[in-house]
Amino acid sequence: MSQTETARFRLMCRQFNWLAIFMVCSVGALMAMMYVVGPAVLWARGRVGYPDVLLGTVHYGLPAFCYLFGVWSIGSGLGQIAKGRLIQPALAATLRRVGLALGVGGVLSVFIVTNVQRVMTGGNGGFLNFDVGGMTLGMIGGALFLLGRVLDQAGRVQAELDEMI
Repeated sequence: MSQTETARFRLMCRQFNWLAIFMVCSVGALMAMMYVVGPAVLWARGRVGYPDVLLGTVHYGLPAFCYLFGVWSIGSGLGQIAKGRLIQPALAATLRRVGLALGVGGVLSVFIVTNVQRVMTGGNGGFLNFDVGGMTLGMIGGALFLLGRVLDQAGRVQAELDEMI
């Protein structure tokens, strides 16, 4: 890559980093208002007990918070590249974090949220939520995590080969 292409790529990485920060902060604030502040307002008005409503709503947001952590991780990785870190190590670490976030979010979406809701409603409902989006994100997360490990291994092999030369 030429100097201008590299500078342009780093600028785009920096812009995406700020876009990820904006998205995580704005969507995270809206989710906090929906899952924490809303139940607190209902509790303050005396309509319901706060712990009951908080537990009744916060488990719905857990997968989304994992997905937001994935977006934050992508922005952080691109921010590191924009600051001049080598692409291979930054990409490997980012892929592992994003894969972990998407995988955990998918598992929460398919298995945990539905079972917590089942327990809270006295046993009504199924054991699995056949959420195709959650299942897909979980599988993509697992694949990204494995790809990050492959990139780490490739970096170690490359460093070993460089030492031989």
